[in-house]
Amino acid sequence: MSVHSEIKRVTTETLRKMKFEKEKITMLTAYDFTTAKMVDAGGVDTILIGDSAANVMAGFETTLPITLDHMIYHTQSVVRGVARALVIADLPFGTYQSNPDLALESAVRMMKEGGAHAIKIEGGKEISKSIKKIINAGIPIMGHLGLTPQSIYQFGTYKVRAKEEAEAEKLISDAKLLEELGCFGVVLEKIPADLAKRVSESITIPTIGIGAGPHCDGQVLVYHDMVGMNKDFSPKFLRRYLDLYTEITGAVSQYVKDVKSAEFPNQNESY
Repeated sequence: MSVHSEIKRVTTETLRKMKFEKEKITMLTAYDFTTAKMVDAGGVDTILIGDSAANVMAGFETTLPITLDHMIYHTQSVVRGVARALVIADLPFGTYQSNPDLALESAVRMMKEGGAHAIKIEGGKEISKSIKKIINAGIPIMGHLGLTPQSIYQFGTYKVRAKEEAEAEKLISDAKLLEELGCFGVVLEKIPADLAKRVSESITIPTIGIGAGPHCDGQVLVYHDMVGMNKDFSPKFLRRYLDLYTEITGAVSQYVKDVKSAEFPNQNESY
C-alpha cells in the first residue's frame, strides 16, 4: 500500500517518508476555495498557494507586485477548501530577503492569519539567516532553487538555469545548505534534468520539480496551466490535461446565444 493511500492528512513527515519509499509526490497550485476543494478531492498530496497568483489571478506580468496581504487572503480561501493535502504558501517578494526579523514576522502572519501549514521561499545561501530564524520559530520551510521568479529582473530571462557548471555547483551547494538549515523540501525550477537528478540524490529531503525533468521526488504545475485555462502559456514542461479555455468560452457563447434568443430560461427553469 502506498504512503499516499495510508494517510488522512499529509504532513512534512509524510513527504519525507514518500521520498524514502520512492513514491512520487504530487503538487498543484490553488488560489481559491472552490479550486482547492476540487484539487484536494482529486488526491493531490500538496497544494501550493504560489505567488503566481499575481500572474493567473491578477494579470500582472511578474510575481513581484503581489503583497503579503494578498497572499494571506488567497491562503485563507484555500485552507477552507482542503481536508487532506499539505498547504504550502509562498512568501512574496520583499517580505523575507534582507531582514530576518521581517522574514519571521511575515512567516508568522502567513501561519496565524493565512492558516498555512508551511511556507515556501526562494533562494539559498543569500537568505540563510532568514531561513534559520523562521525554522527556529517552528515554522516549516520549503526552499526554491533554479529559476526563482522573484529574481526575474536580475536574471533578465525565464530560460533554463544552471546549465554552466559553476551555477550548477552553487545550486547543489545551496540545496545541501537548505537541508542543513532544516528545510523539509525544495522546489527545483527550470534546470537540466541531469542536474535535478544529482540534487535529488545528494539530499535526503524531497525535491519537487517544475521543468526539471523526471528524476525529482515530485512534480508541481500551476493549476490554470494544467487544465488549459491559460492558452497563451506553453512552455516545454507543461502537459495540458484539459482544454478549459475552449470549453468555457464555448459555454459562455452558448449562454449568450440562449439568453439573446429567449431560449433561457425555459418553462422548466422558471417558478
